[in-house]
Amino acid sequence: MKTPLHAALLLSLAGFSAPLHGACCYFAAKDKDIQQPSQKVFITWQPDTKKETFTVQPKFEGNAKDFGMVIPVPARPKLDEMPRDFFKSLAVFTILEPMDEKKFSQKNRLRTLSKSAVPMPAAAGMPREYKKKVTVLEAGVVGNLDYKIIEAEASEDLFQWLKDNGYSYGGDEGTLKFYIDKKWLFTVMKIDPSQMREGKSGANYAGEITPTRFTFTSEKPVYPLRITQISVKEETEALFYIQAPWKTDFTTAPASYQHGWQPMFHQAMDMAEPTLITATEKTWIETSKPQLQNAYEYISKLKSDGFHPATLEWAKKLTPKDLGMMTGSVKYDRDAPAEDVGKMRCLQGHLAEGQFVTKIRKVFRKGEMSDDLEITRAGFNHAADPIEYFSILPTSPP
Repeated sequence: MKTPLHAALLLSLAGFSAPLHGACCYFAAKDKDIQQPSQKVFITWQPDTKKETFTVQPKFEGNAKDFGMVIPVPARPKLDEMPRDFFKSLAVFTILEPMDEKKFSQKNRLRTLSKSAVPMPAAAGMPREYKKKVTVLEAGVVGNLDYKIIEAEASEDLFQWLKDNGYSYGGDEGTLKFYIDKKWLFTVMKIDPSQMREGKSGANYAGEITPTRFTFTSEKPVYPLRITQISVKEETEALFYIQAPWKTDFTTAPASYQHGWQPMFHQAMDMAEPTLITATEKTWIETSKPQLQNAYEYISKLKSDGFHPATLEWAKKLTPKDLGMMTGSVKYDRDAPAEDVGKMRCLQGHLAEGQFVTKIRKVFRKGEMSDDLEITRAGFNHAADPIEYFSILPTSPP
């Protein structure tokens, strides 16, 4: 998978740029190459304190031994090292439970599929003076990564500062200006080459950086997508885990999963035993039904225009039972290796009872990445979407 680092721009420590796929920009010396086969993002949002965190773990491979990354955020961040198995454990934690065979009996499934009139869409220290100020606010080490937090007043000076400090930035100054104009700060991190290992060819290197958490204040939860655009030739994929007091989504229609999720949910409910449909589900069926046909039509147009619909992969308000499975006090009820189940303990302190965790996957085309993504409460037809999705539905993608 190639998924974007939350607001990260990866840079080389020497040479010319060579942007490749993935949502980050990898830069390497001339004739060198770095690729980003996968990245994952875990975001939390606390609206009462306006505190946001994101945790990232980029994976890299190629033949350039030295590179780093620059990450813009709206306020001065606090950096913390996270458990190395954090994202693997999140993946195990969010495996869908088996289908409720009582609620979705084979009889109901066959009956409803045969009469379905609308097809379900596929799942989708500066060495010179600068004209304006570039200030290093903080320098330190998190895990085995050296970092600096930088404030800049002009994009051309930040551009020059990066060059003077060994970062060969290959993007345009306009991208830096976009964040400077918003008065965001930049965290520069150097990647320790000792994290790399030789690839199968003997000439290439591969590695995975220990997850790092950034904590900062923000007026609203945001995913800085714009900075990643310069490294994407055509498209790139993102996997988001978002924890908030409610089910979450993205505000822009192409990045929202609602137009794919609602038809999937409605068709599943058509296949359910009527007496087993919950009161919440019944209310939501009636609330969302007026815009259902529009959802089908929107998905169809999105695909015909060459875009990829976002997909909802898991959504649940965490209960004591969920946290018990995480700690091992409650038996895990899905299929996963015992060793991986045991490692879920590393999620303790990061997932909270009563919070909603929403898992969203989205393939972004380059043209969709001209602005940052805003995270919002999930909703459809002018109403908040309360429906959890933690067990397989008869309409779930394979």
